[in-house]
Amino acid sequence: MMTDLKKNIELVRDKIKKAALKANRNPDHIKLISVTKTRTDQEIKNVIKAGLNQLGENRAQEVQEKFDLISNLGADIHFIGHLQSNKVKYILDKVKLIHSLDRMSLAETLIKEAEKRNITVDVLVQVNVAEESSKFGLKSDQVVPFLKEVASSKHLQVKGLMTMAPFETEPERTRPVFKELRELSEEISHLNFKNVEMKFLSMGMSNDYEIAVEEGANMVRVGTSIFGERQ
Repeated sequence: MMTDLKKNIELVRDKIKKAALKANRNPDHIKLISVTKTRTDQEIKNVIKAGLNQLGENRAQEVQEKFDLISNLGADIHFIGHLQSNKVKYILDKVKLIHSLDRMSLAETLIKEAEKRNITVDVLVQVNVAEESSKFGLKSDQVVPFLKEVASSKHLQVKGLMTMAPFETEPERTRPVFKELRELSEEISHLNFKNVEMKFLSMGMSNDYEIAVEEGANMVRVGTSIFGERQ
């Protein structure tokens, strides 16, 4: 199992490197986040042992359950799923970065909880570039007005954008989605909002991360290509 995992990680890293070099980018600037939702403690231990210390979780409950194990092994948790406002207080001090800020009510809850604890919380704004009804996120044209609203709080630090492209059997078809997010990120970085920086572009999953890297992703969220299909 450990051998397969290491081989899978090497393969993913190699594909990231090739995609980065094809786009004249430095592969070292791209963070590989291994998606560990529903994975066992042993699988998590193995992936950290294999050198991946940035883990992505989709559910607040799993963050709580796995936090001690992951933090004791020196790894960080990224929250990458849809976050319910009533779950914020349970995970705020456990995650390094929330990738899925997608509405004003969630921003308000995050600010309120962060103020209470006198901390700042790092977030990415989730954008539903393809406007799929099955996915969460702001439409591209809603992002700038949204940032104007949330940028006033020093307790909320926007660090970039995140998107999920539609699943395509031909990954090349996802390219326009990733390109649009990168262009939006560039546009926002010129607006110089307070408490907002376009440091991270979190885009690309097992099916399409190579295209995402070619289009500017510096965080990719990969599960199946590392662990194999869920049993």
